[in-house]
Amino acid sequence: MKTLSLADEWAPRILSLLRIVAALLFIEHGTQKLFGFPARAFPAPEMFSLLWFAAILEIVGGVLILIGLYTRPVAFILSGQMAVAYWTAHGPRSFFPALNGGDAAILFCFLFLYMAVVGGGSWSLDSKRARDRRL
Repeated sequence: MKTLSLADEWAPRILSLLRIVAALLFIEHGTQKLFGFPARAFPAPEMFSLLWFAAILEIVGGVLILIGLYTRPVAFILSGQMAVAYWTAHGPRSFFPALNGGDAAILFCFLFLYMAVVGGGSWSLDSKRARDRRL
């Protein structure tokens, strides 16, 4: 039997922590847009507008990422959403993400792209479902 290194043993758990923290931050962006919580300077977007759909994706997708359910397909969709958000809302303001406010969109885009490839880690419903299927 092969012995796992400390890094090999903890990598799936740390991935789960990264997924959970990213999801909580992402959900906050959606609740801010849709419900004004935490408070923001702009009113809620008009229903069925592009910003409204973005907020719905951020809340629903964020919750699915948080619990680690359908992590790969949801993360892929959210990665695309963040790429679109960057190039439509932030990129035109300035070439530099620090100046155009797009740093979070870039980070979320690549975090979700990573999760689309590797999954949600050991503390996810996806992982539990896979274990249950093996039994």
